[in-house]
Amino acid sequence: MRRRMLVGVLAALMLTVPALALEVGSKAPAFTLTDPAGKPVKLAEMLGKGPVIIYTFISAVNAV
Repeated sequence: MRRRMLVGVLAALMLTVPALALEVGSKAPAFTLTDPAGKPVKLAEMLGKGPVIIYTFISAVNAV
């Protein structure tokens, strides 16, 4: 019950805070993501190897 309540509060906060958009050509903020194997990948490390293209997609999963 507490977990659902916490998730609800966090979701509400995320929806009320405006997202910051980047302008075309501006630098992306530093971030770290995990690759499919679970290894952390840092943007700064990737930039040291050359240009970086960030591709995202949304996956929809049916919850039953």
